[in-house]
Amino acid sequence: MPDEIINKVANSKLVSLDLEDYYPKGERVLIDIKKWLFQEQVLIEKDYRSRLKEQDWTTYQEKYVGIICSSDAIIPSWAYLLLTVHLAPYAKKIVVGDLEQLETILFEEVIAKMDIEEFADKPVIIKGCSEKFIPNAAYALLIQRLYPVVSSLMYGEACSSVPLYKRIKG
Repeated sequence: MPDEIINKVANSKLVSLDLEDYYPKGERVLIDIKKWLFQEQVLIEKDYRSRLKEQDWTTYQEKYVGIICSSDAIIPSWAYLLLTVHLAPYAKKIVVGDLEQLETILFEEVIAKMDIEEFADKPVIIKGCSEKFIPNAAYALLIQRLYPVVSSLMYGEACSSVPLYKRIKG
């Protein structure tokens, strides 16, 4: 009789956690204030306000929005705030920052709401490869939440994980 193949990972207490499973659904878009500046460098308040009023904000309905200015222009804080006022009735979330900052904030909210008790006193492996972009900051936030309750933390796949933390017994 041939030797039976036993899946030791499936039979272990190891819990796999994939942040991609918690990925907030919805389109992400980036708005660059530069397009509303005079010669992409100077904010003229009257023109800026006029252009914001002319914009069709419904195109941002239920989207996650990051706001940046990619030019070297000096943009006053109120310009971002005024843009946010126009977006607020439509967008799911608005962040002054790039798409990575947007993702970080979205994951910060998701991780804060996670029920971490299911990971209590268990070895946890945080899956590393994903189809969607997950910022490194999200993994750091996750580790901060899990660290006090898990028995150990690893990163990667069960067959080739990197140990990160193991609680000292005693």
